[in-house]
Formats: sequence, C-alpha cells, structure tokens
Amino acid sequence: MLIDTHAHLDDKQFDADRDETIRRAFESGVKRIINIGAGLGSSRRSVALAEKYENIFCSIGLHPHYFMEYGEKSFDKILEFKALASSKKIVAIGEVGLDYFIHDGSLITEAQKDLQKKGFTLQLEFAKELKLPVILHCRGSQPIAPSAYREADDAYEDVLAIVSRFPDLTFVWHSFGGRLNFTEKLLIRKNYFFSFSGNITYNKSNAEIFSVIKKIPIEKIMFETDCPYLAPVPMRGKRNEPLFVKYVAQKVGEVKNIDSKHLAKMVADVFYLG
Repeated sequence: MLIDTHAHLDDKQFDADRDETIRRAFESGVKRIINIGAGLGSSRRSVALAEKYENIFCSIGLHPHYFMEYGEKSFDKILEFKALASSKKIVAIGEVGLDYFIHDGSLITEAQKDLQKKGFTLQLEFAKELKLPVILHCRGSQPIAPSAYREADDAYEDVLAIVSRFPDLTFVWHSFGGRLNFTEKLLIRKNYFFSFSGNITYNKSNAEIFSVIKKIPIEKIMFETDCPYLAPVPMRGKRNEPLFVKYVAQKVGEVKNIDSKHLAKMVADVFYLG
C-alpha cells in the first residue's frame, strides 16, 4: 500500500488540475496522501483539502522560513495556527524545524536562527499538548567547499538538540539528508523515523545517502514526493505529483534489495492511516 506521506497539493501549481491529479494517484495505487502545512495559509488549505477527500489527511505547521519572513510578528499568528487543530483529519504537526539554507547564497544570521528555534519550540510544545507526531524539516547551510557533503551538519545538530527535549514525541525526518554518522545517532532512539523523497534518485550509486538507507531498518522508513517539488527520475524536471511516489519506493527497494511491492507493505505507518 503506497502512501505519499508528504505532499503539497494545495500549491498553486495544482490549481488547474488538482482533482485530476488526485484521481490519477488513487487510481494508480496510491492509497493515502498526507498534505503538509508550511504556513498559516497552507495549513488552512491542507485542512480544507483533507476534509474534502476521504483518503487525504493533513498536517498543520509553520515552516522555519515563515519565522524569518515575518520576524517577531510571526509569533502573533500562533493562536490562529492553533485554532486549526479541531479538524479530525490532522495527523501530525509539520513541517516544522530549522532551515539554514538561503537561496541567494547569503549566510544565515544568529538572529535568524534564534527566530526559527523559538518558532520550532513553540510548535513542539503544541504537538506535545495534542499528542501528535511531528514532521521535521531540516536543511543545513551551504557547504563551504564544492567538494564537501551536499549540506552542512549545523541545522541537523541544532534540530537534534531541540527535539531531544521532547522524548515523548514521535518525529519523522522529512526528505532525510543526514550523513551516516548522524543517522547512527538517531537510530539509538526509538521515536525517530525517516522519510525519503525523489531527490534520492538523483545520486550516483556510491552516494552516502544509499549507505544511510541501507543502515535504517525498513520499519522506520516512509516514502514521500514533496510534490510539486523534487520529481524523481524518470520524471525529473517535471512537476511532481503523488503518483510518482512509486519511483521513490522502487529506488529504496533497489538499495535494500527488496521488491517494491513487498516494501510498501513493510514501511512505517507512524500516522496510523490504516
């Protein structure tokens, strides 16, 4: 049973054919979709979409860049954010976390990091109150040298330091890209799970991410598209959609030497979607 555990079907890229995209996914073997909130507006849209479709569920969350964009004013939105939580289709808080990558190439400041950390912690407190799992967004800063790993470890270590203060919560590392030594630290804890997206199909066969996937027990792995972003090979360069989650499952199956049809029955179901 294929579940796309991380989609953004509320994105404007789907405005022209959203219903058709959803129908195509369900008719082709996708059984469940979780639409992810990444701001106040997208969280509202995610709830509305989940309430419209039986087999779509949702999360609500404020992406770390939300706090950088709105600064201190962003904390005034927390009450509005919490008001969304009455929907029974909400299965997680997320995507929340830390993101130290800035697209214009500039370096993130300590003040910006502090804003993200404060917003992240507030949302973890809310997840604890609701007893919901948390979908983590974590992206490190740009590597110092082109030969370095694809992103620095800074955000990963900071996220781990914060989530370690919430041992009773379950965490899903969305589109996981941590290094092998960092992954080994996470595997010591029972409450951490890992979701992989289409970007794993971009790597060469000797990439470290495949050693990471081999190391993680299959019962701790989930699949996602992060659509409309990160379309997997052979759809790279096109708009991503939930149907393409099958290519992520195929790649993980290839790496772990498990038939993808069997793999889909073995992966984690942290969100209890059935």
